[in-house]
Formats: sequence, structure tokens, C-alpha cells
Amino acid sequence: MAIRMRDAMFKGLDGLRYEPVERRVRALVGDDEVVDSRRPLFVWEPRRVVPSFAVPVEDVRGVLVPEPPESRADATPPVLHPGIPFAVHSTEGEVLSLRAGDVTRERVAFAPADPDLAGHVVLDFHGFDGWLEEDEPLVGHARDPYHRIDMRRTSRPVRIERGGALLAETTRAVLLWETSLPTRFYIPRADVVADARPGDKRTTCAYKGHASYLSFDVGENLAWCYEDPLPEAAPVAGLVAFFDELVDVTFDGERRERPGTPFAKALADEFGLQTKAG
Repeated sequence: MAIRMRDAMFKGLDGLRYEPVERRVRALVGDDEVVDSRRPLFVWEPRRVVPSFAVPVEDVRGVLVPEPPESRADATPPVLHPGIPFAVHSTEGEVLSLRAGDVTRERVAFAPADPDLAGHVVLDFHGFDGWLEEDEPLVGHARDPYHRIDMRRTSRPVRIERGGALLAETTRAVLLWETSLPTRFYIPRADVVADARPGDKRTTCAYKGHASYLSFDVGENLAWCYEDPLPEAAPVAGLVAFFDELVDVTFDGERRERPGTPFAKALADEFGLQTKAG
């Protein structure tokens, strides 16, 4: 029996995976470089959908201090999306804090027990003040080499509703396809017909940049916008996208089923939002 590619991708998350990275990686505490490695790895703990950087211990400028074990991922969702903290580990290993000069960053490192990763520590992206890949800053998390985004303008009509209320309607959308996520419809602000107000969410995507959110009478934080996206996401600058998990989308005359992938459900759960039609 054939397996949809997206389903196959999620089924392949069960193991501990790693891959060498042919680039220099640095991590900052304040203005100080406390990690400088020309031999990093991408490491995906079991069920993690985005990688973390791992570096040889000798590329860490500080003292790594063992800590008692904390959370394990045995009882968490089947897919560990970026909203689940680094401290939740899904493989055996040792939790470490980093002392660099007068600063201590607690539980920002993890030494997996797997012998293939001996001598390496996996690092919490959010446990540091900044990251550089070569001389370019990174945001959000390490960028997966197998993850991509594609965007195309379309004149096919798009209609967005929730609970029978029209939110947006356009023939000028930009379709954005992103690995492991459903198609997103980015709509010019002028074609958002419902009254919108600033939401209280701010998120960061490693591939698109920093997003601000919009709320409506029919739901809080239903949509987002990248006002100043990263260069590769420039076609969606200033456009508005809705959580397809939470609204009803009619595209080219056909009502689309709300996405139901594990990752899409996890995103909706993270925001505490209802996914059923209504």
C-alpha cells in the first residue's frame, strides 16, 4: 500500500538522527562567543521535527556542569514541534549547564548516551543570546537542510470564513508551501474584509522571520503577518495568512478540509485554539 509522503516523513521521526554540517557555527552569551565550532552536527532527537546543533565538547568555551535529569518526552505528543522546550528530551543522556565566566546558563546542553555522538553536546538554541552560521545571524532554531519554502502568486479565488463570517476574499493570493506543513494562503491586507486588531502573539520562523498576529471578533490570533521577512520569504511581506486549522478555506471554488497532520494539530494545541469547524 502506498504511503503519502507527509505521513512517511512523520513515521521517520522515531529514531535519533544526526548529520555533519559543513559550516562554522557560533553561539553568544551577551557579546561573548561561548561556542565556536567548525565541526558541528545537526541532531534530531526522536520525534523532534527541527534539528539542534551539536558540537564537540572542546568547542565550548566554558565549564559544562552535570545536572539532575528533568523531563522526558515519553508522555508528550507524537510530534515534538518547536514549541516543546529543549528540556524535554526523548533519548537517554546527560543534562548539562554551562558556566562561562560569571554567567551560568542552566540546562542548555545535553550529551546523548548514543556512542555515535560521544564527545558531543547538543545545545539549546534559545539558551543563548544569539547564533551565527558563518557570519550570518540565525533566528528561531537551526535551519533543517531538508526543509524548504516555495511561494507562487495565484489568481485563483480564495475565500476565508469562520462560523459563517467572511474574513477575507481575494484573487491575488500568494501560495506558500513549506515542508511538513499544509499550504498557506497569504492574502493582501486590502482583501481582508473583517475588522482586525493586533493579537498578543509573536512568533519566529527560522525560514521566514518574525511574525505578528491579528485577532478578529470570531477568534483571537487567527492570522499572522511577516512585515519584514527574511530575504527568501520576501514575496509574502505584509500579507496575511490564517490558521487553516481554525478557519474555513474555499479555494478555486472548492471547500478545503481543515488540515489534520500531527504537526498542524500540535500548532493549534500550542495556541489553545479550537480546530473543529465553527
